[in-house]
Amino acid sequence: MQTPKLAVTIPCYNEELCIEPTCRRLLEVLKDLETRNKISVESYLYPVDDGSNDKTWEIIEKLHKELPNKIKGLKFIKNYGNQSALTAGLEGVRELGCDCVISIDADLQQDENAIEKFVEEFCNGNDVVLGVRKDRNTDSFFKKTTAVMFYKLMALLGTKIPMNHSDYRLVSYKALKLMEQYHEKALFLRGFFFDLGLKTTRVQFDVKPRKQGKSKFNFWSLLTLALNGITSFSIVPLRLIAGLGFLMAIISFLVGLETLFEKIFLNDSPNGMATMIILLCFFGGLQIFCSGVIGEYIGQVYLEVKARPRYIKEKELV
Repeated sequence: MQTPKLAVTIPCYNEELCIEPTCRRLLEVLKDLETRNKISVESYLYPVDDGSNDKTWEIIEKLHKELPNKIKGLKFIKNYGNQSALTAGLEGVRELGCDCVISIDADLQQDENAIEKFVEEFCNGNDVVLGVRKDRNTDSFFKKTTAVMFYKLMALLGTKIPMNHSDYRLVSYKALKLMEQYHEKALFLRGFFFDLGLKTTRVQFDVKPRKQGKSKFNFWSLLTLALNGITSFSIVPLRLIAGLGFLMAIISFLVGLETLFEKIFLNDSPNGMATMIILLCFFGGLQIFCSGVIGEYIGQVYLEVKARPRYIKEKELV
């Protein structure tokens, strides 16, 4: 196999403190791999500015002027979210041309030295190489717990995503071309590439503490990502609601028969106001929860039907 042309896409939002040292460090990694004939000298970086309101884009433009063949770039007209920036990066390098692309976070907490392992697995014939964290020691207890719950819940609902798989991955040009056929507005990339059916393997990597700036992921953005993943790849919650409704109907019918039996044959009118209130509150809450789950699916359909673009480009450096 000939030396592959590698693109590295970097989604970034308000990363003026990180983006330049990150790009320069990644250029060092690419240079080392080029020197050892692991990748083509035409390999490049493709940062995507997700509508930052700081100097992130100015820094990217400066780097592009300094190294126009090594640093490309894209700027959104406004903030669309991390998944849209990732998608735009993948679509952008597909148009520019590459043999494979790696996505990595702008804070460079993900070990950039694992890039060589990704490339080696690609050269071994894998179209998708998933980055999997060795541990979650750098996470808080809350984030670690909720992350484990998310992956276990996804597995329970029928969506098989490797535990601790992040958006640090390599995909081939073949995978990018297949992605072109999927027109979903909220494409859940972690599940999509794993579910694509191409030859896939995994590479473990270490996670370093963040040196500069603050993470842009908060509880609500992670919750949104989780809900998107569930509604994109599983209808099990809807089937559970249907099964739950059927079960409650049977229980209600049996309770009605029991009440009727006591009234007719035992001449006893069942009482229990407290029990009735508790049951009403329970079933009322259950109905609201089920309506919320159904609403999430309807919301996804609503967003797809509107067919608005995933993002709008303001500037692009090629």
